[in-house]
Amino acid sequence: MEQLSKWYKKDPSDKIWWLDNPEVIGEWVFSFDKKKKFNMFRDYPYKLTLEQKEIFDKENPFWKDFFKDRQ
Repeated sequence: MEQLSKWYKKDPSDKIWWLDNPEVIGEWVFSFDKKKKFNMFRDYPYKLTLEQKEIFDKENPFWKDFFKDRQ
């Protein structure tokens, strides 16, 4: 069976990988190593290390602002 989901980066210089899974709607999954997955709406910023959060915020200023009440 062909695997439909795949990892990609928004920009080649980014450290964050995003999971594109056409079988799931409305789920935003990202990873720093393509092994440990984070669900953006459930895990940010609570399950990220300080370093991971800094990387995420730098690469995703829109989402940093969107979740500013979680800081």
